[in-house]
Amino acid sequence: MPGGDGMLDAVTGTDMTMAAEVKPALSWGLLPAAGMSASGVLLFGVQIPLAGYLVLVLSLVAAFFIDRALFRSLLLIGLGLGIISTISLEANISYANIALMGIVLALAVAVPYLVERGIYREHSIRFPVNTGHRWSRLERWYLVIVVVLGWLILPPYFIGTGAYQNWPAISAPDELARLFVGVNAVGIWDELFFICIVFTLLRKHFPMWQANLLQATIFVSFLWELGYRGWGPLLTIPFALVQAWIFSQVKSLTYVVSVHLLFDLVVFLVLVHAHNPEWLPIFLY
Repeated sequence: MPGGDGMLDAVTGTDMTMAAEVKPALSWGLLPAAGMSASGVLLFGVQIPLAGYLVLVLSLVAAFFIDRALFRSLLLIGLGLGIISTISLEANISYANIALMGIVLALAVAVPYLVERGIYREHSIRFPVNTGHRWSRLERWYLVIVVVLGWLILPPYFIGTGAYQNWPAISAPDELARLFVGVNAVGIWDELFFICIVFTLLRKHFPMWQANLLQATIFVSFLWELGYRGWGPLLTIPFALVQAWIFSQVKSLTYVVSVHLLFDLVVFLVLVHAHNPEWLPIFLY
């Protein structure tokens, strides 16, 4: 479906005839790209920073010798991952941590974007909001389906596994407000970084399914450190894959953010209920 940039693809920022070029299923470039994803697992999933940084640097070195264009894209992703890794991602809704996390995550998006625009003089990273695309009936219904699925799946996950304890207990009005803002802000950021930056840059070099698996690996690792542990990856892996696929189809940041925020609304309500069982007795588990 066309976006708002005429013949420019909102996913790659390149001419659509070029974007339509078939990428090889196997290439040497997969090695450094997979290494970059593995560095995300090491940094955020198993949390071995030194190993993560080593794999990240080695991936960039390999990309430099294999494919300079890929190196430039992986460097932008690596910059973002390096910035994110400077803070703990574990849920903490203190005012100071919210401010710190907000600054760091904002830099993780801004630095790759500014480097690409100011130094590379390229325009692959885009945040397509006003695309002119009207949501189809199926797309509107999917928003409803997301809420229903969240209502069915999230309570057994968070409460059944005890994963809700990875988020602080909340009951005071200001705590509720901070949790709501934090959950939604991170949800928006997820789409800006993992979809509009990581997926977009990888999609320039690899087939859709490969770029999607590579970005989802980093996305899910980030969510693991954030608190989606236990069997959380059974939820977050499909979610990350579907979000990127939807973006590749509708080419609308507005739509994928809407999907994410609706899902996160249910996350927020479940967390409130889990910490205060007498509140919001609307869930089945």
